[in-house]
Amino acid sequence: MPDLKYKKLGTTGLDISPLALGCMSFGEPDRGYPQWTLPEEDSQKIIRTAVDAGINFFDTANSYSHGRSEEIIGKTLREMKHRDNAVIATKALHPMRPGPNGGGLSRKAIFTEIDNSLRRLNTDYIDLYQIHRLDHSTPIEETLEALNDIVKAGKARYLGASSMHAWQFAKALHLQEKNGWTRFVSMQDHYNLLNREEEREMIPLCMDEGIGIIVWSPLARGRLARDWQDTSTHRSAADPFTDQLYSKQNAESDKEIIRVIGQIAKDRCVSRAQVALAWLLHQPVVSAPIIGSSSAAQISDAVGALDIELSTQELTELTAPYTPRAASQGGLTEVERHQIITDLGIVSNST
Repeated sequence: MPDLKYKKLGTTGLDISPLALGCMSFGEPDRGYPQWTLPEEDSQKIIRTAVDAGINFFDTANSYSHGRSEEIIGKTLREMKHRDNAVIATKALHPMRPGPNGGGLSRKAIFTEIDNSLRRLNTDYIDLYQIHRLDHSTPIEETLEALNDIVKAGKARYLGASSMHAWQFAKALHLQEKNGWTRFVSMQDHYNLLNREEEREMIPLCMDEGIGIIVWSPLARGRLARDWQDTSTHRSAADPFTDQLYSKQNAESDKEIIRVIGQIAKDRCVSRAQVALAWLLHQPVVSAPIIGSSSAAQISDAVGALDIELSTQELTELTAPYTPRAASQGGLTEVERHQIITDLGIVSNST
């Protein structure tokens, strides 16, 4: 296995690759969100390329392609006899079926959904079980105790959270410590050169508490990997989140950041994506950016970022044009997030 200089997830003893393979793009386009998914054969090629490159960290969710992503990951890792070396992270929250208790983070929902994820992944345990945002309709104490119980039952090894306000995460950590419940070890957060708002509160909190940050959308939905004018990719045309995450009010500063990335990439004879990822890898609190991929070549390109050492001047040039963004939870307000989920129909119509 290639030497990727594995690192610990936060202050745990868990060894992870410095890049995580994002598995949102694995599934079937007609099986629910998202619509740009790759079928099994194409997905397996990407997973195998990632494993061959030394990546052992795989991030998915029960809602991705309505469970199909989990099925493909589990099948591929079993066929490769790679399960013991792999670190599988999945999530729960979004509705998986119509009717009451079809989603959320109640005790009933958590115990149901982890069993369903275990079945789809064809594994006895999940390495990192994450809440896919907060469930505001369930008392946080109920969610945290249920998460503790699935760890004690051996169904999950570690617990992680994802985008929320820093005060909410601090409260959750306090309740876990107060009650002797298993603690969150990671925060999956929205962080990249076009969105650095988490540097205000969440990142300092995670640094102080020894929480590892796993970055979603490290390339800003692909914007950091191409020219400003280029919106020709299949995902950019089909992804309704992009315009919500990156407001037109910040277009001028975003455009300048992307220009600087392009210039540094040109001077170094590397790709834009490698420069954007290299910047994240310079941030000490970042355990691993999650790299989404639609081809095996993109995996090799991302791994190349690990060898790039940006200079102090380059780091300054990359961050200088930034302008503050409107404060919101994980890039979206709760109303916006739920409206998009409704519009996309995350619950499969075939179930």
